[in-house]
Amino acid sequence: MAVISNPVLKGFNPDPSICRVGETYYIATSTFEWFPGVQVHKSSNLVNWELATQILTERKQLDMQGVPDSGGVWAPCLTYHDNLFWLVYSNVTCIRPNGWDVSNYLVTSPNIEGPWSGPIYLNSSGFDASLFHDDDGKKYLLYMDVDEHMKRHRFGGIGLREYLPGEQKLSDEEHVVYAGTPIKLTEAPHVYKENGYYYLLVAEGGTEYTHAASLARSRNILGPYETHPDNPILSSYSNPYNYLQKAGHASFVKTHWGGWYLAHLTGRPIADDTVSIYHHRGFCPLGRESALQKLEWRNDWPYVVNGPVPSTEVEAPPEVQDVRPVEPVRLRDNFEGDKLDVNWATLRASSFDGIYSLTERPGFLRLYGKESLASLRTKALVARRWQSLNFEAVTAVEFAPFNDKHQAGIACFYNSGNWSSLGITYIKGKGRVLNIVVSDGGPGCTDITMPIDGNEVVIDDSVKTVYLKVTVNGAEYRYGYSFDNQNWHAIGGAFDSRKLSDDYIVRKNPGFFTGAFVGLYCVDNFNRALSADFDFFDYNEQ
Repeated sequence: MAVISNPVLKGFNPDPSICRVGETYYIATSTFEWFPGVQVHKSSNLVNWELATQILTERKQLDMQGVPDSGGVWAPCLTYHDNLFWLVYSNVTCIRPNGWDVSNYLVTSPNIEGPWSGPIYLNSSGFDASLFHDDDGKKYLLYMDVDEHMKRHRFGGIGLREYLPGEQKLSDEEHVVYAGTPIKLTEAPHVYKENGYYYLLVAEGGTEYTHAASLARSRNILGPYETHPDNPILSSYSNPYNYLQKAGHASFVKTHWGGWYLAHLTGRPIADDTVSIYHHRGFCPLGRESALQKLEWRNDWPYVVNGPVPSTEVEAPPEVQDVRPVEPVRLRDNFEGDKLDVNWATLRASSFDGIYSLTERPGFLRLYGKESLASLRTKALVARRWQSLNFEAVTAVEFAPFNDKHQAGIACFYNSGNWSSLGITYIKGKGRVLNIVVSDGGPGCTDITMPIDGNEVVIDDSVKTVYLKVTVNGAEYRYGYSFDNQNWHAIGGAFDSRKLSDDYIVRKNPGFFTGAFVGLYCVDNFNRALSADFDFFDYNEQ
């Protein structure tokens, strides 16, 4: 019997929207302020998944210049109908306590690899929008409806408006079809039609350890909806020691063999012994990931097999045979070709602002110095997700700074206020040096960004290439350097992996939703004229 090992999408890949086309399965996930927008993984058996493409690759589709940390693309919904892929997504530009600014858009394509259409603006009434294609030809947009007059929170229930394809807009008539359950914070709606019922699947409880997936049904798309008799259908909250926590924000898929599965968000915490297990269950540097659970039907209601607490191992469809084992990720990028590998990401609109070149010096990634790692605008940072808590990343860089405002190297990054870096810079009287810089605080806090004193390593003038690495081992990570790629030296001591997590940020400022990245960067706050050349990048899980 083949087994699905959870999570199926490791590292920051939240809010899964699962979609089947023929015998191929796709999962689209949120990317927030990271670019390109919306990652899509594909599979033929639900066991083995590969990153296939990203959808929002043009500025006309996604302008994130200046969006806040954890703004940008929230909760995409991927569907297939009328021989087209349809993607609905939110672009969040403000999530302050005194105001939310979010717009929902639609793009389409006959192929998952694109090209995708220009965006069609839908509404700004709320986030986590989805598109439902009814069997009578009508289409409906559902979304978490923002109620600006609610005192404690703005979650006003699930809104619905008909989408008019010929006019490429929504109808003006709005319905709030479901207020949610006492769990509250009702969001992320998806509708499925089966057995004569409309099934409305929603997320509730917030996207932390109280997260849940709730279900309701109605004979009419407009309701009234009755809630599942054993709601929530999925949640980790009742079991604080379960390997998969934060379970919620889900979507359904019916396999081409006839069975049903549920894709859902989850997190794998590093336990925090200093905090009560009942109030805080640890830290998830890998961010919110995606997992699958098997469904069964009873009395026209779907249930998660083995109960609502998610399982690490799930029975694959019985038709699936001879699947390959899921191996640790081991990748080497020699920066050949003229496009970045699909695993790389940049921040906000940086890709449009000339931050890198793969052709200026073939076989190298050239990064052009931009703003600091604390910037909310244009920074030359090219990064990939942590997908394991046991890996090593290595690079080789050539960089010739002549001012203390120059810096280039390797970084572990969560957001603009929480990161660390090992880089080459310049200090008067010493020349080129290696140094570690750490930022530990809330979003945008640059006043607590500081070098680690006493760790400067002077680089001899004869050294052209400097080798840098980061080694992650559970709750800590360490930096190292070499001048010959053979004799390695530690620098800076141990750093806390948990500080690169939503759970660390949320203690200071709630509402952060991404995960840890490791990447390459170049800063030039002197004259924006200096560049750094990176020869390769290795990412090897242990």
